[in-house]
Amino acid sequence: MMEDYKAIQLLRKNIFLMAYASGIGHIPSSLSIVELLYVLYSKGILRYNAQNPDWEDRDRMILSKGHGSMALYSILSMNGFFPEETLWSFCKPGSFLGSEPNTLEIPGVDASTGSLGHGLSIGAGMALAKKIDQKDCKVYVILGDGECQEGSIWEAAMCAAGLRLNNLIAILDWNHLQKMGFINDIMGYDSWKARWESFGWEVLETDGHDLKQIESVFRAPVTTEKPRLILADTIKGKGISFMEGNPAWHYRMANKKDLKKVMAELDITEEELLYAKSFYQYSI
Repeated sequence: MMEDYKAIQLLRKNIFLMAYASGIGHIPSSLSIVELLYVLYSKGILRYNAQNPDWEDRDRMILSKGHGSMALYSILSMNGFFPEETLWSFCKPGSFLGSEPNTLEIPGVDASTGSLGHGLSIGAGMALAKKIDQKDCKVYVILGDGECQEGSIWEAAMCAAGLRLNNLIAILDWNHLQKMGFINDIMGYDSWKARWESFGWEVLETDGHDLKQIESVFRAPVTTEKPRLILADTIKGKGISFMEGNPAWHYRMANKKDLKKVMAELDITEEELLYAKSFYQYSI
């Protein structure tokens, strides 16, 4: 457990350092999915080969909420897709690590995302292709709860259920917030579970920050022909106290006073700040 805790802290530290180094980034949106990605990539759930990212028989993982890219880049680095120091080139001139995932340039990225609402459609297409090819591959798609206001999500949901894509697993990062406020205040929702079930999906629930719960729900056996939604109750900004559950921090950088708190909570040194800020590289 201590090893897991250290890994989680490192992921959160790297997310913040990436944003600090470039001066931009959606920090809270990345922090809310750290444990979900950690279990997927580091607990033997997702089948992949970091030395051969295009391996045909790999599982696919699509970050539909592409603005959480710093979390994805951090976990890819941790699992050997590219060196950790490459993270400090995030959004700097010439770097392939842009603000949102690009499948043409970044090893381990299975779909270019960022325009919200399209990841589930891409994932459904991939899952159908694997069914047709009789490949034993799974397709994972991480969605934002605010993103679920996009109509294309529900078109894809109906399609996936109709095609019986039980190799498609959507993970809903239910952090209760979107860009301008709380989702319940902006669009409202009755029950994500009831809503997805009404579209023909199997729904499993988990605390999105509890590693044991997350691993258990990911390993739950497939017993139906329905696609699966994992409803993960999370905290936006998890790990940085003043960002947690605070809509004001959706796309905001820490000032000097805030920075001291972050350094203490994530165990960041002055040397690490300086190195990340000064790192410059056109490509790897």
